[in-house]
Amino acid sequence: MTQERALLHVRDFEEEARRRLSQPVWDYLAGGSGDESAVHANQAVLDRLGLRPRVLTGTAGPDLGTTLLGRPLRVPLGVAPMAHHRLFHPEGEVATAQGAGSAGALFIASIFANRTLQEMAGAASGPLWLQLYWLRRRDQLEKLVASAEEAGFGALVLTVDAPVVARRPRDLRNGFSVPADVRAVNLDSSVMATTHRAVTGTSALAAHSAEQFDTSVGWADLAWLRGRTKLPLLLKGVLTTQDARLAVEHGMDGVVVSNHGGRQLPGAVTAVAALPEIAAAVRGRCAVLVDGAFRHGSDVLKALALGADTVLIGRPALWGLTCGGSTGVAAVLGLLRDELAEAMLLCGLPGLDLVDRTLLHPHDRPPDGRPA
Repeated sequence: MTQERALLHVRDFEEEARRRLSQPVWDYLAGGSGDESAVHANQAVLDRLGLRPRVLTGTAGPDLGTTLLGRPLRVPLGVAPMAHHRLFHPEGEVATAQGAGSAGALFIASIFANRTLQEMAGAASGPLWLQLYWLRRRDQLEKLVASAEEAGFGALVLTVDAPVVARRPRDLRNGFSVPADVRAVNLDSSVMATTHRAVTGTSALAAHSAEQFDTSVGWADLAWLRGRTKLPLLLKGVLTTQDARLAVEHGMDGVVVSNHGGRQLPGAVTAVAALPEIAAAVRGRCAVLVDGAFRHGSDVLKALALGADTVLIGRPALWGLTCGGSTGVAAVLGLLRDELAEAMLLCGLPGLDLVDRTLLHPHDRPPDGRPA
């Protein structure tokens, strides 16, 4: 990791990563859809929530341990699925898996990872899940599911909010494409060819999604996927109570509340705003994870208070990867872990089981979706 300056806050990693990355790669990472208002709204909603500190509680050394889908997790943190980690570090997802494991966090690998499932599994010392998009070629999905089970992955996360990649102006201006040596090695090369075609005014990733993603899938299709695996299944990109309830009705083991980091529907509700009503709607019948703009441990605590079981970290994990490979990822997650412990201590909370909505100032609490 860099020795040029002390990286003491997640935003320090952001600045250092921006300095190191090429402009097109930085824009791909930082950008969003439309006018990018949804990217900024994610942080703004979090900032409006106020925590209520307690004093003279005698609390010391908060316990951050929890369980997720019945498995122990040392911290309520994970790395969200993001494609092409070799854009940010030569070791790619192997380094991310190592860093997440060192911090005691979950790692959700992308279907478009640049390292094999076996390499990631060999590097991981913590929970490891695999994310999927619904491709037109179901044989590719079947192959991935079987390989994930064989490699020891613990769950599958189906991203459902991106039947196509939305228009992202930064990528269009840059004619963004993935370099030929950065390959999604767990998929047939024919499936990924479009991602390497750079044309100014277009996005190779958007072209790829239009070509390869199946937009016709519906709730009934989940039975096909469920029939091909014994692994837990989660849906990522849920933002409404209607879809959360349908996920439970269709046997899903969890939902990830997410607006795709502001990269899909412009103007979409933020994940934090949608979180409390979704948590209330599923009422413990499935796991609830959330991602979107968590930059400090106190942000994580707010999400847990609103009903999340685990908080996923997106862009900051790749900032850490850029700055120092596995060490950088571990440093970012470790920083968030330590800040979460500090925030819990200052709020008088010895363990996560005591975190609830009373932790948030009443005037700041969003509606929780419960009937009056």
